[in-house]
Amino acid sequence: MKRYILSTFLVVFSISCSVAEPKNVALAKPAANAPANANSAAEPKGATIPIEAGGPADTVRAFYKLLRDKKFREAFFLTNLRPAIEGLTETELKDFSLDFEAIAGAIPAEIEINGEIVTGDQATVTANLPNDDGDKNEIQTIKLNKENGIWIIMTADQEPAKKIREQGKNYFYNLRIDTHEEEARKMLERISKAELAHSLQNGGVCTDMQTLIAAGLLPPDIATSASTGYNYVIDLASDKRSYTATATPAEYGKSGKLSFLLKLDGKGVSRVTSKDNGGKRLTK
Repeated sequence: MKRYILSTFLVVFSISCSVAEPKNVALAKPAANAPANANSAAEPKGATIPIEAGGPADTVRAFYKLLRDKKFREAFFLTNLRPAIEGLTETELKDFSLDFEAIAGAIPAEIEINGEIVTGDQATVTANLPNDDGDKNEIQTIKLNKENGIWIIMTADQEPAKKIREQGKNYFYNLRIDTHEEEARKMLERISKAELAHSLQNGGVCTDMQTLIAAGLLPPDIATSASTGYNYVIDLASDKRSYTATATPAEYGKSGKLSFLLKLDGKGVSRVTSKDNGGKRLTK
């Protein structure tokens, strides 16, 4: 499981930074030897188009350099995430350092920028960047708006951007909670599938978490709340023919608010329920 900010930031960013082939538009300045499609994207080789100082492509290049250099505040100041970062103290910013560093670690040393389209106060830049999983580079598009004479990278569309402005410094905290809770539900569903796979191979017998991890049916980080923000527990019935599983916030109000319970109904179908239980395990 990726750390929450890495996965969610990339998802949010994909609203304006999506996999695409560079288009041969009149205002575009694509490289003559630009890759034909995302699958042909290789290791970044640096810019393949002329880049004007202070222009959209230069802003994109500066953003990723700052991100790679772990200058997170300066990097996010170049995006419309600025309201979410500028109110954070240095101590609060460090609370997200591991998550931001996960992003930084995926950024290549050289960003291959291969296209730029400018239409008034709006621009689109194409670049060879890590995909959502961070396991390979793909041609992606990045949207920018010019505000007060400065190009700003748009990491979210109108509705999320409004939320960023309204929540300010609380945005990343709320984002962490929302994402941890979403991943907790998905993890319990994954536990259900893992237990089903194990029972089908072992005469209907369910098993504990460590066995499922060792079998490759669950990710190792489920055993700790360090990256998940939740404590996961599997309780086996005495005959090991059934089980329940819970996901409880490691730090109530900070890593999550909802507690989750997975149990089997009378037909053996797994059901996940949740509620705000004050940080306590959900038992029914």
